[in-house]
Amino acid sequence: MSWPRLQEASTQGGNPLDSPATPRFYRQADADPTALDGCTVAVLGYGNLGRSVALNLRDSGVSVVVGNRDDEYAAAATADGFRVEAVAEATAAGDVAFALLPDEVLPEAFAEIGPRLRSGGMLALASGYNLAYGLIDPPAACDVCLLAPRMVGSQVRELFQAGGGYFAYVNVEHDASGKAWPRLLALASAIGALRHGAFQLSARDEAALDLFIEQAVGTQIGSAFQLAFQVGVEAGIPPEALVLEMYMSGEMARSVQAFAEQGFYRSVVDHGRTAQFGGFIRTIEMDRPAAEDRTRRIFDEIVSGDFARRFQAEKEAGYPTIRIIDGVLSGNDPQSQAEDRVRALLDQPGAEQ
Repeated sequence: MSWPRLQEASTQGGNPLDSPATPRFYRQADADPTALDGCTVAVLGYGNLGRSVALNLRDSGVSVVVGNRDDEYAAAATADGFRVEAVAEATAAGDVAFALLPDEVLPEAFAEIGPRLRSGGMLALASGYNLAYGLIDPPAACDVCLLAPRMVGSQVRELFQAGGGYFAYVNVEHDASGKAWPRLLALASAIGALRHGAFQLSARDEAALDLFIEQAVGTQIGSAFQLAFQVGVEAGIPPEALVLEMYMSGEMARSVQAFAEQGFYRSVVDHGRTAQFGGFIRTIEMDRPAAEDRTRRIFDEIVSGDFARRFQAEKEAGYPTIRIIDGVLSGNDPQSQAEDRVRALLDQPGAEQ
């Protein structure tokens, strides 16, 4: 299997996967729900996001068939009242196939999905990963679209039920039918993705952006929490106070929300002079050139395909790194134990008594 550089990956017909110079922002008013009239949507994969999507579609009056192998997820879909078929059969039954399988699983599953996509039908993807790296090759007679919710899977359902919404990325990568955009926007509307709005972004750019923020930003935040916990405990600060101060009180989450509501820099005015001064001097004391080099290296490894190669090798080796991660996430570490004690003190759901 070849692994093209991200910017060299292409859709059917050789059109570059690239966002338009002036991308659009789509809302509910841009969608025509009748574009899905008479259509059946095959939801392929019934994990957290797949379940939320299937339930939202059904609540919006869309006919749904679930495609999943015979496991506990298929049993859950049956219990939720859905018709459940194997992935291949569900694909064949759908006018629209919405692939919600894990990135590393889809290339193998596509051997069954691809040949069963209907001519004039639509393949929708919740992640641009496999298109960006050329890991799947959809048939030319099928529309290919991106519909990527920017929300945790279970929250896609909870927000929909509450009458709220969430942001998403959308794009038509290949329009074989001439009606890909109306169907894509109708699909986005039916799952609640246009209540807040959907930003037009190519599959290539969505894949790069998603991986880049996870690896460049998420790792810095996580490492900062871990180091602060370690140093604070060594200095004698109660572990419970550390996790409460860092994130369990909700103050940090509210500060991040203020970035969205007021602006990254403008929200600083809500903090006292002590916080402003301390944050500023510690920021300028950081080794910024080293941090910038690391950030650029991460981005280069993503767009070159190096990360995708490493991830595929991880899968083929039986996920040895993921097994290490699973061990870390077991909850037996001091930081997780401190969190449990705080929950118990606050009598929150999930507390260990």
